[in-house]
Amino acid sequence: MKKRKAMLCFGLVLTMMGSILGGCGTSSSSIDTSNADQSLSQSSEETGELDTFEEVELVMYVIGDRPAGQDAVDENFNQLIKEKLNCTLKLNWIPWSDYANKYPLLFSSGEEFDMAYTSGWLNFASLARKGAFMSLDELWATYAPKNFSKQSVAALQEATIDGHYYCIPTMLSTYNAYGPIYRTDIMEGSEWDGKMETFEDVETYCDIVKETKPEMEPLDIYSAGSEWDDTWMWSLGYSSSKGSSNDFLFFDSSQENPQLFTYYESDKTNEFLEMMARWNEKGFFSKSALSDTDSTKTQNGKAAVRTHNVDNYASYSTIHPEWSYSYSNLVKSIAHLPYTQDAMVISNTSKNPERALALWDLITNDQEVFDAFYYGILDKTYTLDDSGDYAITDADNYAVSTMWAARTTEFNRNIVGTPTDYNTMKEGFETSIVAGEGTEKYSAFTIDTSSIETEYAACQSAHQQYWWPLELGYTDAATGLAEYQEKMEAAGIEKVRTEIQKQLDAYIANLK
Repeated sequence: MKKRKAMLCFGLVLTMMGSILGGCGTSSSSIDTSNADQSLSQSSEETGELDTFEEVELVMYVIGDRPAGQDAVDENFNQLIKEKLNCTLKLNWIPWSDYANKYPLLFSSGEEFDMAYTSGWLNFASLARKGAFMSLDELWATYAPKNFSKQSVAALQEATIDGHYYCIPTMLSTYNAYGPIYRTDIMEGSEWDGKMETFEDVETYCDIVKETKPEMEPLDIYSAGSEWDDTWMWSLGYSSSKGSSNDFLFFDSSQENPQLFTYYESDKTNEFLEMMARWNEKGFFSKSALSDTDSTKTQNGKAAVRTHNVDNYASYSTIHPEWSYSYSNLVKSIAHLPYTQDAMVISNTSKNPERALALWDLITNDQEVFDAFYYGILDKTYTLDDSGDYAITDADNYAVSTMWAARTTEFNRNIVGTPTDYNTMKEGFETSIVAGEGTEKYSAFTIDTSSIETEYAACQSAHQQYWWPLELGYTDAATGLAEYQEKMEAAGIEKVRTEIQKQLDAYIANLK
């Protein structure tokens, strides 16, 4: 607690500095050789005011497939920010097919660029410790003061690695709610009772689909794993060590000093495996699901139900408005997802960090700039309805930005066709969260695998190779669970557990 108070006090000082100084400084690389410009730049450095005398091109990296019509969006956005900040932005896209290899190389190649998307699933903490990102301790509150002042205590804590700020988290609240997204229109005329509150309800629903809609797969499971195992653990009140799906270490967030455990140590695992073996025998999913690469079966009508988050529910509902979807959360302890789930970093090679941060402050605090950056050109690439919801005009050419870190609760728009209960559910999640309790208490906890990279990767591989087929009933439960334990121990799970437990204990100690 002392550490958090010190950090917050430091942040408040910086915020007051930002208010007093009223702007941003300039990097030394922007100083002109003329006497007049030298005086201006020197004055800017001394006063902290942003020097926009020299036009600069900022470079940002995002992950995603570049839309065919992106040139028009970039041109429109650059006209806007040139007027406001005398800068332009060059967007570089790392395709989904290459991100796993190309993203880490960004920060080891020495390439000069300014901004990039980051996340826990992109190893934010590990890259920060390796010096990939610029420290924002003396930059954030000064050059992006509005953004800094709006960040929550949890977000500031999550942005801190080894006592320093290394990213700017999203200001959009998201939630760990997970559960079935399911078609209700296909139940018309059946004796379905409409309940979807338990795993037994899921099984009843799938029984009806199997009987009345033989052309559909009851459960949407494909090569990325089922995620029903994660949903099962979360429904029991357990939290994932890494805060996301496809994990193999969990802890009970209701305990004062929780201890990590894995599947073969849980007394609930056999019950889960029995259920999944039964679902396999009933034909709820394909015998070759783990080799099926189709990740769109629920939204394209091939499958009736999958387990995922509430945002996917909203997305599916807008794709086929002629169908009817519903959603049920099965997670016992609702919490905010880490704000660093979507974040922006300044590269350690940036020559214009002040201007980059000023631009980020503008994007996250000006509706016009945000819309131009995130959605594009009104009435050309997107339209708005009377309620302010958006629709992309031509999905073959345009798309919203994949720099999800720019989203804020204030500016983010729903897509046209979003279910009416979507916002209601999120409001319910928000009111159910109690700060410092349950999973919310651990929302800022992030694991650092830098000292156990080899063992952690080996455990991930063993988990996928032996647990995934086991949980789908492809292998015998008793012998399969014993083999899974053997392979995980050989991969080094005890070393992994010991290191992450040490980090968890330190996190808890820091809260007290």
